[in-house]
Amino acid sequence: MLEFSMTARHSAFANRAAPPISALTGESMKRLFAPIFMAFWATVAAAQDSAEGAPAFDPPIVFSGDEVDLNEFLWIKRPLLVFADTPADPRYVQQMEYISDRLNDLDTRDVVVLTDTDPSADSALRERFHPRGFMLVLLGKDGTIYLRKPFPWSVREISRTIDKMPMRQQEMREGRGGS
Repeated sequence: MLEFSMTARHSAFANRAAPPISALTGESMKRLFAPIFMAFWATVAAAQDSAEGAPAFDPPIVFSGDEVDLNEFLWIKRPLLVFADTPADPRYVQQMEYISDRLNDLDTRDVVVLTDTDPSADSALRERFHPRGFMLVLLGKDGTIYLRKPFPWSVREISRTIDKMPMRQQEMREGRGGS
């Protein structure tokens, strides 16, 4: 095989070139083929998962309030409690739409959402926070109440409140937990 190279600015001459990768034994090509093949199929599999509507993250962050104990989240997660007298409450519906639209933002801030829409159940959450109708409560990882609202709040506003918390400030300085 001949290869043309430029030794001077305008003169070219032919040299004997090295054999192609797959020429003699093909070993170099075999070593390259496996990683390229695996990367291709990983990309195809990821595209199929996203096309099938797979969730963006594995752990769920929305739970029913009667299924959990707040002590489970102490120093681990920031509970966001959403109370309503019925799941049909327009404020509850709007709040859950806000939350479901930006679950990843909450997940990066270590938020877990607890819902309670049954006042007759007398859950431990209702006994502790005494909601009247719709209520939104944000707790810190240490259990401190940082926010109580009688109306829906966007995830952007909730995120701003979280980002002002001392523990969240420390997480951001240390490079943990998203933005």
